[in-house]
Amino acid sequence: MIIETPSRLHLTLIDLNGAHGRIDGGVGLTIKEPSLHIEVERIAEGIETVFSKGSQKIPGLIDDYSKKIENAALKVIKSMNYSDGFKFKVDAAYPPHSGLGSGTQLSLAVAKLITQINNHDITALQLAKIVGRGGTSGIGVESFNNGGFIIDGGHKNSEKSSFLPSSASKASPPPIIARYDFPEDWKIILTIPNVERGVSGAKEVDAFQNFCPIPLKEVEKISHLILMKLMPAVLESDLDAFGSAVNNIQSTGFKKIENKLQNSLITKTMEDLRNSGAAGVGMSSFGPTIYAVTDNNEQDVVSAAQDAIKDVGGEIIKTCASNTGAKIIK
Repeated sequence: MIIETPSRLHLTLIDLNGAHGRIDGGVGLTIKEPSLHIEVERIAEGIETVFSKGSQKIPGLIDDYSKKIENAALKVIKSMNYSDGFKFKVDAAYPPHSGLGSGTQLSLAVAKLITQINNHDITALQLAKIVGRGGTSGIGVESFNNGGFIIDGGHKNSEKSSFLPSSASKASPPPIIARYDFPEDWKIILTIPNVERGVSGAKEVDAFQNFCPIPLKEVEKISHLILMKLMPAVLESDLDAFGSAVNNIQSTGFKKIENKLQNSLITKTMEDLRNSGAAGVGMSSFGPTIYAVTDNNEQDVVSAAQDAIKDVGGEIIKTCASNTGAKIIK
């Protein structure tokens, strides 16, 4: 049995103040590439993971994916009282800690494969609770489930009382308060420079603890921007308005802090991509992935991205929105 999942861009968190009784909240977009392709088969016992030659070339992937696959699989086996072991083959993958949500997609993919091969149809929300994903943002879980442009409503303070990233939070996935199809004819160019992925794990927890709560006026500003510019732009397929909102988000709320903590090359690259004609440019989650949204000047943006990272190297991916979630191929 094989599963294919999309990846996701996390545009911004909404409320890391909590004055109105909720924290977190997020805005995100599901994208077709890069994607995960993972195969499972039963074995007598234990958890095994093998990697295709292509996936083996991705720096840091084998150790990270092996641990996450085993962790998710053991949680599902325990929760569902399964007795078999499972062997996973990772055929296609993308870098961990790159801002594309590999942890959630990988964990949910493993959980879905194990339950499906046992003829149990479990919802993405239930699987996320089992494997412990979605503790801050619900974007990854909903991207796996349905795809599209997504906004979640965060967590009640009574459920989650402190500011933590998903990797350190035990809260359940938050409610989805909006989900729309995203224009698939808009081009999305990803730039993933080879710079240190410095904000993950303990450093990510420290960022939340040290900079939160953020000022309420920042939350109000970004909420206004999302409600009255970003969301209508998606519904009306208004690329200029969408791009303008994305650009403004980069200097607002917690996204401003996420950008501040990055290598200076990230900021310069985003400026270069805007100057090349991209309607909107932002950093996904804590980076280092940069996304640029455009329509008819895709090659100009790609050329600017190539120039921006020529000294450090990296990867440039041309993709578009995915308005569907993960799928079992066979």
